[in-house]
Amino acid sequence: MDKTKITMYLFDFDGTLVDSMPTYVSLMLRILDENGVKYEKDIIKTITPLGYKGTAEYYRGLGVPLSVNEMIYTMNSYAEEAYKYRIMDKVGVRDTLVALKKSFSLNVLTASPHRLLDPCLKRLGLWELFDNIWSCDDFNTTKADPKIYRLAADRLGVSVENVAFVDDNIDAIKTAKSAGVFTCGIYDRSSNELIDEMKRVSDRYVMRFEELL
Repeated sequence: MDKTKITMYLFDFDGTLVDSMPTYVSLMLRILDENGVKYEKDIIKTITPLGYKGTAEYYRGLGVPLSVNEMIYTMNSYAEEAYKYRIMDKVGVRDTLVALKKSFSLNVLTASPHRLLDPCLKRLGLWELFDNIWSCDDFNTTKADPKIYRLAADRLGVSVENVAFVDDNIDAIKTAKSAGVFTCGIYDRSSNELIDEMKRVSDRYVMRFEELL
């Protein structure tokens, strides 16, 4: 794909802008562990693009004896303190975003709910750098659905070919690429074992956020 056509960036949040994946992993697995539900070792790769609602629905299928709303409430309660007060932006994020904003529209598309996303970005001083900050909830679908990337492009008023999507999750990258978006995989230590595969499936791959410049 031709990256010279890019005018808009869509950034994932967890593991891309902020160093939150250890927190995310622990709270998601905690629900399964507390309910005695067994799961595959790569389950985080599967559920990360789904968002809280999608994950709760997936967990119901695994046998968690809670309603979707009960699980969403539990996820939020486990995560709220960390996102509001402790989770930090990744190295180089702010300076890189400031530089990119001179030439591109910057936007967020994440599976995280606004209840956690918004306070975190505001505390870190990143909120004002984005033209749009979207949760999957705003589209009533997930990042596992190619439609969400086309819907985001429509809201931005551009073709999918004009959008670059940056994410650390390989399944989200694969889905965005299938929708026609220029994909940029980015390293996060939570997916260290997938570097080679990420390099193969992404249109571009970077180890450090500053490499986007």
